[in-house]
Amino acid sequence: MLKSCVPDHAATLALTLSSLSLLSWAPAAAQDQAGAALPEVVVTAQRTPALESKTPVSMTVLGERQLVERGLDNPGDIGAAIPNVEFDNATDGLRITMRGVSSADTTGKGDPSAAFMLDGVYIARPQIQNLSFYDLERVEVLRGPQGTLYGRNTTAGAVNVISKTPVDTFAFDAHAGIGNYRSREAGAMLNVPVNDMLALRAAVVAHRHDSYLRNGQGTPYALGLDRDDVSARLSARIRLHRDATLLLRADHSRVDDNNDSFVPDTNFYSGVSAGTPVWQGGSTRDLLTNRFISPNSTPSQGYSHKTTSSLGADLQWDLGAATLYYLGAHRDYDQQQLTNSYYRVAPGVALGVHQDFDGWYRQDSHEVRLASKATGPLTGQAGVYYFRERSSQSYTFRDLEAAGLTPYYAFPHGPTRSASKALFGQATYQVRGDLRLTAGARRTMDKKSRYGATSFQQASVFNPATDLQLLNAADLATNQTTWRLGADFDVTPSTMVYASIATGYKAGGFNDGCMAGAQALGLTCNPALAVPRTTLVYQPEQLRAYEAGVKTRFLDQRGALNVSVFSYDYTNLQLSGVAVVAGAPRFITGNAGEASVKGLELEGRFNLTAQDRLVYGLSLLDAHYVRYSPDGVHSWNGNKLDRAPAHTVSLGYERSMRVGDGVLAAGLDTRRSADYEIAVASQLLRYRVPARTETGASLRYTVAGGAWSVLARVKNLENKVRPISIDSFGMAVPSDPRTFDLRVDYRY
Repeated sequence: MLKSCVPDHAATLALTLSSLSLLSWAPAAAQDQAGAALPEVVVTAQRTPALESKTPVSMTVLGERQLVERGLDNPGDIGAAIPNVEFDNATDGLRITMRGVSSADTTGKGDPSAAFMLDGVYIARPQIQNLSFYDLERVEVLRGPQGTLYGRNTTAGAVNVISKTPVDTFAFDAHAGIGNYRSREAGAMLNVPVNDMLALRAAVVAHRHDSYLRNGQGTPYALGLDRDDVSARLSARIRLHRDATLLLRADHSRVDDNNDSFVPDTNFYSGVSAGTPVWQGGSTRDLLTNRFISPNSTPSQGYSHKTTSSLGADLQWDLGAATLYYLGAHRDYDQQQLTNSYYRVAPGVALGVHQDFDGWYRQDSHEVRLASKATGPLTGQAGVYYFRERSSQSYTFRDLEAAGLTPYYAFPHGPTRSASKALFGQATYQVRGDLRLTAGARRTMDKKSRYGATSFQQASVFNPATDLQLLNAADLATNQTTWRLGADFDVTPSTMVYASIATGYKAGGFNDGCMAGAQALGLTCNPALAVPRTTLVYQPEQLRAYEAGVKTRFLDQRGALNVSVFSYDYTNLQLSGVAVVAGAPRFITGNAGEASVKGLELEGRFNLTAQDRLVYGLSLLDAHYVRYSPDGVHSWNGNKLDRAPAHTVSLGYERSMRVGDGVLAAGLDTRRSADYEIAVASQLLRYRVPARTETGASLRYTVAGGAWSVLARVKNLENKVRPISIDSFGMAVPSDPRTFDLRVDYRY
């Protein structure tokens, strides 16, 4: 499949590079190029500071300016700026797909395929990964397995959101903005150097906008795809002495939005009841209108309340020949929500179901790491890591009597526990001045357990005289070794080539049910309803990646180009969906055999002049199942993996010019994506999302001295929407329509 699409895209690549060559010799470029060199970016992708251009990893770095100019104010937005990556804000949290590798299980027992980190600290729950971006230094997105330095749940890659730290100068900034859908935004930052030992930094931001959806149900209730959140962070940098610095961070976020953020899949597709969805499209207004009239229940006002708080410590101690690092954090997360679900129980038949959820999550992580300095040919780092999560959840579904269930169908679960311990190390040996070899390994020990019940109730509170409970009890312990081998070579001082073999894994888990004889919570597993361990437990997902690439800077540092090619051996894929077990719907995860992933990625930047900047990208991807049957009867061999377009092409241009005493900068960016699929394996449904183009524009005026600026932005000029997720019941979450806003910034 990849071969069939290479010629066309090879021509595109050749045309792009040829155009850049011509542009570089155009008359405009013959002018004075002072200030046109691209700045170097320092990253920590390999856990120690290094230049991005000298880091042998396929990665994209988004700085604060890029995020603000393009209106990328939360993780769900940044996929548009990165090749072979999709970031989607589903109803159940952030869903990250890299090179076709993804995850759909956001329950307390599930794990993501890409590790999401804030300041290096892993955040386990996708529901709180999609918080606001504010006061950031940069976002690093690493594509491909990162199992050696970042551990489990990195088969797809890793995302690290890095906030700004306190500095030794006084600083203050504030911003406010308004836009369509009654969007409002405000934020501020204050940095205070208290003395030579202590500096403080505080930042806060708030966002709000009305629902993007239209209510066609004849009720007075507001729908979802709205926003109402406030986030704040306080940081303190303490110089313990000349060689040791301690950074303390505390953050808190509150999100009050509406979880009714979906429409029926039949808004986008015909033929769903026949099992063959066909894209039918329609106007954006129609696609964003929820016209579902429940035949069995009356909707209520939906809501979602989330709060999360974290306290973390980051210690760096220079020991001379090495640096000692400690990184630890505790995070709380609580959520309550009511969803008016669209619940398809048979082809062409859907019920309205009230879904209540109440849950809490607590996680702790600690890492101690020692990294040597580059004083000789051998450098390395080694460390130990510990993670623990505890949680409790209660799901309740109402109004399913028409499906043969009791008035209340509930899943009280808790405690759910997860613990992970790891030892890791990586070393690089400089064979000669231009050649380096790297080897690393990590040993991880995971334990999980969960106890709860599937409850068939006549009322909201369980009554043992009238109700039935079935035990859900399982535990799993696994050990995994991940490793990395690599080599990088400086062809010239500004061009590096690299190659690597790396592995990653996603932890295993378990489904609802129990084994015969199991006892917990005062319940005993009924042998007649027991399930074998092979059905109860699913195994870790495994991935081995082969990758080669080149990173180069050219034409007096005015241009940068990164190219990588990769091939994956992908086994035991974890796929999730709802299936009927013992006469009742259950959320089931299973292992899916094998998949093949191959592709190419290209991204670069080029300063035509000191005032003209170009960014460009191209990705090719062939990601499909090699061996997989979703039901043991139908073969999906050769079918594409979810959210894996065969190609994407992106292009952005910015022009800055002096106007009066200030600077006016105008930018335009566009991304073209081929079609891709969203599959619901448990229902044997495959939804094709057509090819699309999405364009954004910005216009900023900055007064002399840079204290004030005004920014106008528009996203999705085409005003086209698509489903970004579709669940087993037929609920489709649409993408955002066209939005525009005006923002004013002040800096002191």
